[in-house]
Amino acid sequence: QLEFITPFQLYFNPNLIFRKFQIWRLITNFLFFGPLGFSFFFNMIFLYRYCRMLEEGSFRGRTADFVFMFLFGGFLMTLFGLFASLFFLGQAFTIMLVYVWSRRNPYIRMNFFGLLNFQAPFLPWVLMGFSLLLGNSIIIDLLGIAVGHIYYFLEDVFPNQPGGKKLLLTPGFLKMVFDTPEEDPNYNPLPEDHPENQPRDQDQNQQQHPQ
Repeated sequence: QLEFITPFQLYFNPNLIFRKFQIWRLITNFLFFGPLGFSFFFNMIFLYRYCRMLEEGSFRGRTADFVFMFLFGGFLMTLFGLFASLFFLGQAFTIMLVYVWSRRNPYIRMNFFGLLNFQAPFLPWVLMGFSLLLGNSIIIDLLGIAVGHIYYFLEDVFPNQPGGKKLLLTPGFLKMVFDTPEEDPNYNPLPEDHPENQPRDQDQNQQQHPQ
């Protein structure tokens, strides 16, 4: 609103990205949710809530996998954005997070503004209907649902099918950066490295050399 940075400096424009090398637009188009208002705060609340629940739930202890989901989803949305002339993808990213969470928690009962009661998997579609009632285009919501479904299918469904396998493999450098290294089960520390042995040794030394 103060116009230090305008939406024209942030929106997704392939021509400016590839010809003018304004690479930041690949990221900034995900960070703009419109002017301050109901839609802005609505998206912020849902983004924070479901991002946190995913991180503390199915991605607990798997930070690298969580980051990889961000990268995978952002990459697919950017590809769709090239062909669909979409300028801002932040809302689609939020819907993707909601979709993945809802499919991984299918038995949770939801309440939407005290008006609707439904199971969690219907939440993305309820949000899309609400967006339609507000007069917004549902293309962004459909994109978020589509990308969320692709990730969910490749990560949770296909590997468990007969003949299926895990196709989404988190790169090793992400695990090296974000995940704590696993302890080697075959590692056998030296006796002096055991902390429980140190006080006992000190007591024996004091008994052998009394002052």
